Amino acid sequence: MKKITLCLFLAYQGVFHGGYTLTAADLTQATSAAPAEYGELLSRYAKPNGVRYAAWHANPADLEKLKKVVDFYATTTPPKGRDSALAWHINAYNAWILNNILKKYPTEGPLAGETLFFHGNRIVVSGKEISLDYLEQKMIRPTFKEPRIHFAVNCASESCPPLMTKPFEASTLDADLTKLTKEFINNNPQGIRLDKSGVKISKIFEWYAEDFGGKDKLIAYISQYRDQPLPVDTKSVFMDYSWKLNSTK
Repeated sequence: MKKITLCLFLAYQGVFHGGYTLTAADLTQATSAAPAEYGELLSRYAKPNGVRYAAWHANPADLEKLKKVVDFYATTTPPKGRDSALAWHINAYNAWILNNILKKYPTEGPLAGETLFFHGNRIVVSGKEISLDYLEQKMIRPTFKEPRIHFAVNCASESCPPLMTKPFEASTLDADLTKLTKEFINNNPQGIRLDKSGVKISKIFEWYAEDFGGKDKLIAYISQYRDQPLPVDTKSVFMDYSWKLNSTK
């Protein structure tokens, strides 16, 4: 696509984000899955039990660093290679979630006071103004067909698997996805809860059942990552989902 054509297309789409206008000249192919600033920010503010939003919001310099991170995903295309591209997309989703939460902070959660946090066209990825929902449902899921992404993308809510405390990278992607999946299934009460009546499982498994092989295959999928596999005839129910902010001090 020629520069003038893309420029006109972006103008028509209203892709004017954060004080810049995107043109073909702004779009370059990324050579990494994340800029250096993103790793610094995650190491400082992402914790196993939540995100230190209050401290982050109180630091203008680090808010500006996060702006540079989302600018990176707005003005680049994914790097070459399947794992590099998937890591880039997951990082883009999580970075934009953080950016948009911090823009409305203090808040009780992503859906507090609004209905379009996930469905409004409020992010820019590779020069296109889209929604968080579009990025996950129309780009990440159908492109990569990787069910473990549901334990990697973070929706800033208590019932969501925790945000990883470092960016995703191609070299460790498979190991990190497996680790996050096992952690959510074995050690997180928001993932799996066992009681005398059977097992309670995260709503994530109901919403994305097709990614895990269908509702009749959920127990089998979960057991792949359980330290103690569940009997195939285990009765299960889906837990309520908490959209309360995944905040910590």
